[in-house]
Amino acid sequence: MEAEWIDISVPLKTGMVHWPDNPPVKIARALDIGKGDGANVSNISMGSHTGTHMDAPVHFLETGKGIDALPMSVAIGRARVIQIADTESIKPGELVPHKIRKGERILFKTGNSTNCWQTDSFVQNFVYLSAEGAKYLVDRGVKMVGIDYLSIGGYKADGADTHRYLLQAGIWIIEGLNLSEVEQGSYVLVCLPLKIEGGDGAPARAVLKPSQLPRT
Repeated sequence: MEAEWIDISVPLKTGMVHWPDNPPVKIARALDIGKGDGANVSNISMGSHTGTHMDAPVHFLETGKGIDALPMSVAIGRARVIQIADTESIKPGELVPHKIRKGERILFKTGNSTNCWQTDSFVQNFVYLSAEGAKYLVDRGVKMVGIDYLSIGGYKADGADTHRYLLQAGIWIIEGLNLSEVEQGSYVLVCLPLKIEGGDGAPARAVLKPSQLPRT
């Protein structure tokens, strides 16, 4: 039987968790059939880095590319989910045994997937990619990195540095994944952000399908 697609996106809803200084999420009917309108139409208000989303280089680099410049080849294709045991951050020491190769798409499954998405309150001590971990991935030449909470960098440590190391190296970032139903291993990834002209980021729908093909 053909493997099923696994939705690793976080549903958007009013009042959901968001980065502390970002706009809150508000989704409400602007037109309502129940109130006599001809169709249901919703008004959506939210920050561009809420829920499952992708970061564009311009998010942290003044002259960086916008999300509309994302090459489709970056976020569609083979990806590897790596389980992280460290409860603080992703460090080079835990990455070395995985023999990460040039051009890979890496998604990090941490304790965030089961610990952070259960509440609409912001969790400050989420597991993040350390600045040294980001440098390691840059040296390995990966194509894309994803993580299972709202930021690849920490809330109190390595926030800006981790982003800048990756984005300056041309590594695109997916944030806000939910990998609780996904095991470590190889997958096919499809992640498509909204095409916002010059956007610093955009909400995305991300799905995985298990892959039996060996790494090349």
